Order: sequence, then structure tokens, then C-alpha cells
Amino acid sequence: MTASSALPAPHDTPLDLGGRTALVTGAAGGIGHACALRLAAAGAKVRAVDRDAEGLEALAAAAADLGGAVEPLVLDLTDLDAAEAAATGTDVLVNNAGLQLVRPIEEFPPDVFHTVLTVMLEAPFRLLRGALPHMYGQGWGRVVNISSVHGLRASAYKSAYVAAKHGLEGLSKTTALEGASHGVTSNCVNPGYVRTALVEKQIADQALAHGIPEERVVAEVLLQDSALKRLIEPEEVAQAVAYLCGPQASFVTGTSLVLDGGWTAH
Repeated sequence: MTASSALPAPHDTPLDLGGRTALVTGAAGGIGHACALRLAAAGAKVRAVDRDAEGLEALAAAAADLGGAVEPLVLDLTDLDAAEAAATGTDVLVNNAGLQLVRPIEEFPPDVFHTVLTVMLEAPFRLLRGALPHMYGQGWGRVVNISSVHGLRASAYKSAYVAAKHGLEGLSKTTALEGASHGVTSNCVNPGYVRTALVEKQIADQALAHGIPEERVVAEVLLQDSALKRLIEPEEVAQAVAYLCGPQASFVTGTSLVLDGGWTAH
């Protein structure tokens, strides 16, 4: 192989996932919805996983309007055996599903803590177990874990979410080390606050926790440490996911792509 033949594809090479199967969790709304549409637009057959059957049907219709293919799969990720089985034959795995509760540790319900860790850390592990044999067998695969700035930094009152995202960062790095010799990359995408229903609920929860109006939560709590004073859009996160699935990112693995408006620059 010559040096020139080892170079990545030209910078203007479009993402082509024709013939690939992508699985996206939490696909009925927000970041997952945007990722599913973006990967479908690149030619992938998208296996869209969520508990929200109506949201998945709307996603499938939106993808069809754009000429893409989405297969809705109604699944609760706390059913770990079903999650692992659903990932069989996956070429691209996007672990996105998440939930949030804002409470002080001493008031945090243990059952909710358990559920958050199950959905956001144990389920990704089981999905990897289901997906990696196929990826290894063909010598190619892409794992993208939707982490968060909270995978790198902590915030008060978010013990379960922060713990799960920090764990996901470690799982992603381990996957990268194990998968490298099999042509599989694994990375995290770390957005700040994204304009989603989950963040809207956080705003209400934070207002209750801090005893301040919701409009002050965005400016004084959510974006206090962000240099860019706006929420990031789900489509921006989806473009980062697409980049990590493309040929230009073939040497990117075991790392975190941070989209936090300068939060972690402090």
C-alpha cells in the first residue's frame, strides 16, 4: 500500500451508508429522531428503537418523505435481553436513549437511580454485546454514544445522569480499544444543552430545585458556563454523529467530540 492510497477519502466525499443497518435508541424524538433521519438520508436502513410507538411511526413517515428507510421497533430498554437481541446484525450503533431527574442525592429515589443506570449504561453494554459480533465478522463498524458535557463535568442534583454518562465514556473507550483490530471505532458525542423535551423538563425541575423562575434557569443555571448563550439543535448533534460514521473519521476512536459552546474551556 502506498502512502497516498492510505489517505482518507477527499473532504467532500458524501456519507454513504447504503447497504448498512443503523440502530438508534431513543429515536422517537429529540437527538435520536434527528440522528435517525440523518443516517436514513445517508442510505442506511435505520432500526429505530423507543418506547413511544406513535413517535416512531411519525419518524418512519418523515423518513419516507425524504426517501429514507426506518424500521420502527417499540422496545423498553430495561428489557436487557430484548435490547441485546435487537442489535443483532447492526453496522452502526447509536446509543442515545436517556432520562433525567433533578434531585439532591439524599432525596433521589433509589428506583429511579437504578432505572437511569439501566437505560443509559447497562442497555448500551447489552446493545454492544448484540452488535459487535456482526461488526467484527465483517471488519467494519461504527459505535457512537450520545454522551453529554455531563460525561466530562458534574452538576449538582444530577447524580444518576452524571454517573451514567461518566460510565458511558469509559464503556466507549473500552469498546474502542477492543474493536480497533476489527475495524470498529467507538466515540462519544458530548453536547451541552440541546433543544429537546428532556431539557425542557430539566428546566422545570431545576426551577423547582433552585426556587427560581424557569426563564432564569436557562441563563443562570443551564448556560452559566457556556460561552455561546444558546441551546444546541438536535440536527447539529446528528451531523456530528454522521461525521463519526464517515470515511473522514476512520482514525477517530476512543475519544469524545465535544459540542458544548465552550463550557469545558473553563
